[in-house]
Amino acid sequence: MFYKRKMKYRSEETKDKISAYLYISPFFIIFAIIGLYPAIFSIYLAFQKWNGLGDMNFVGLQNFHTVLHDPTFWKALYNTIVMGLMGTAPQIIFGIILAFILNQAFLKFKNMFRAMIFLPYITSMVAVALVFGVFFSSNDTALANYTLQFFGMDTVAWKTSEWGAKIAISIMVFWRWIGYNTIIYLAGLQGIPKELYEAAKIDGANIIQQLRYITMPLLKPFIVLTVFFSTVGALQLFTEPTVFLGAQAFSRTEAMTVVMYLYRDAFSLQSFGTGSATAVILLLIIVVASAINTYLSSGIGKKRKGNKS
Repeated sequence: MFYKRKMKYRSEETKDKISAYLYISPFFIIFAIIGLYPAIFSIYLAFQKWNGLGDMNFVGLQNFHTVLHDPTFWKALYNTIVMGLMGTAPQIIFGIILAFILNQAFLKFKNMFRAMIFLPYITSMVAVALVFGVFFSSNDTALANYTLQFFGMDTVAWKTSEWGAKIAISIMVFWRWIGYNTIIYLAGLQGIPKELYEAAKIDGANIIQQLRYITMPLLKPFIVLTVFFSTVGALQLFTEPTVFLGAQAFSRTEAMTVVMYLYRDAFSLQSFGTGSATAVILLLIIVVASAINTYLSSGIGKKRKGNKS
């Protein structure tokens, strides 16, 4: 009798486990089809020579050699790093400042300001490209050039000049993603006890001191998260420069990124081997850069060795 009850219990437990796995299986099946398989196939393709239609030919490390000895790749990597730093690094600083301001009790119309800051993130990329295309037009009457002329500076050919394209795209990236980071930081700030700020005010701490000694250390997990996402997003920059530059996005190198480079190799030049090799190299760069940035950002709020205070 006891043996039958034990077997029945185990049978019910097994059914529950199977049922649980069946409920979560759609996610893993979809992930394996559209995520895991393409990634593995891309790594395999990095060692092949293939134009997308004919037979594959194993070439070993030749694709990596071709990419790493291509000056255009290094130019694309340089552009990616520069625009990544210019577009994403200020997001972290200004995002924390804006979140700190939006979290103040004296501020009126908080919900309206929060919605306005987050609005660029949900705006259509086509609309963003149209607005910034007009704003950074090479015409002297465009708003950006008109502003430069107002301050006595020369006009800039924003879509064709070396730094003009980088600055315009970086501003676009900053404008589009600043609201996303601000909302994340705001959520973190709302989890910080208000009693800490009240005690700091009683002790005579000003806003800068509150931000440095209370906000930043307690906001560290959110900073680490946004630094990680910002690093990955910066190294995968593709949509903004492609839409902003339009037809000349893949024919000029002033603002070509690594993802644009691999896209050009794979879908314009039909060289899927070098495109996949570039993707593998980019993956390694992302892993190393994310690890370094996460390590550096995780040190926020830690006391230095030898500091007894």
